[in-house]
Amino acid sequence: MGAGSHTYHRIGLEEIVQAQMHLKDVISRTPLQYNRVLSERYNCQVWLKREDLQVVRSFKIRGAYHLMRSLTPEETTKGVVCASAGNHAQGVAYSCQALGIPGKIYMPSTTPRQKVKQVSFFGGDMVEVILTGDTFDDAYAEAIAESKRCDMAFIHPFDDRKIIAGNGTVGQELMEKAEAAPDYIFVTVGGGGLAAGVASYVKTVSAETQIIGVEPEGAPSLRVSLDAGEVVPLEGIDKFVDGAAVKRIGDLTFAICQELLDDVIVVPEGKVCTTLLDLYNENAIVAEPAGALPIAALDAYRDSIAGKRVICVVSGGNNDVDRMQEIKERSLIYEGYKHYFMVSFPQRAGALREFLDQVLGPNDDITRFEYTKKSNKDNGPALVGIELKHRVDYAPLVDRMQKKGFQFVELNKDPVLFNLLI
Repeated sequence: MGAGSHTYHRIGLEEIVQAQMHLKDVISRTPLQYNRVLSERYNCQVWLKREDLQVVRSFKIRGAYHLMRSLTPEETTKGVVCASAGNHAQGVAYSCQALGIPGKIYMPSTTPRQKVKQVSFFGGDMVEVILTGDTFDDAYAEAIAESKRCDMAFIHPFDDRKIIAGNGTVGQELMEKAEAAPDYIFVTVGGGGLAAGVASYVKTVSAETQIIGVEPEGAPSLRVSLDAGEVVPLEGIDKFVDGAAVKRIGDLTFAICQELLDDVIVVPEGKVCTTLLDLYNENAIVAEPAGALPIAALDAYRDSIAGKRVICVVSGGNNDVDRMQEIKERSLIYEGYKHYFMVSFPQRAGALREFLDQVLGPNDDITRFEYTKKSNKDNGPALVGIELKHRVDYAPLVDRMQKKGFQFVELNKDPVLFNLLI
């Protein structure tokens, strides 16, 4: 990526070692596990750094606790404020309880109940959870205003030297555990705090290790900023990979990532879903979408990593079980097994029966069927969801629809209609 501006941004080893001292009695030194399934699939040696097994089920406690341990006694007394839709809130809440620091945690009112409950559980009577606005940005604005109003320290989710140094302990641990220097490390990028911290440590002790940042396709804030040569806020983002869906990369994290990361790649959300389900089915690992990102990136690097030593940082495992249906659906669509059509049935008796008998293949399943016009079903189009057993059955299905004279629109290929109807 080349050097950024002339100021030296990289977090120093001594800053990370100090963070490790602060953290040693609070966090789990999470395992670095060899993964046979992935190693065989990619013909290399793959280890997973399991931050999903952390005490708050994500790496976020590292930066939050280290920053809060570094506050002055006066700041501690006044308390802290943060904004987060998830893991950062849990890290701050846990730290408030552990350090006896009062905290106000602003979360969007759309936050799933399970996450709000976890934050209250970790923070106990030391934290007050305030639900406000619809998005993270709304909650963030409120939290900043409150911190100014009450002169309370604001605990930023990523753009702070102490936060980055705390996250850098992930890099320190994985280098200490690895039998030899890894050739590649894949790490999730949301706001960039984890990637900046891991890269600061690893590049200092093993300059030849390649560090690859991974972002979701729907929120590539670092990739876009690197291409522009400066921080560029994104207009809109897909919030699906919630742990990494950030509109604007941090200024400090951008400078460090620009200097130290060897590449930044984006992965489609559907691919992340497939990876997440595979991790669960093959390894009984419950990752959240952001935690599965680095593993989802291995396909794009298949040729480069063959025969090499690879570490993927599984950043968190706070996955909501209510989302599994959506995750499965997104995976099937991405992999080409599930297709949605708007079908206009010809106005003749038995047209639907003909569709079922002569258009559907022997292994094709209708998973959704609804007429779009409630009153006049005979001449309105129908929404039809079809799940295939084999991807290759798709072309023949479309072919039969055309031959039999059914007019149709493929919703998978029309994002606007798709989001409207599915």
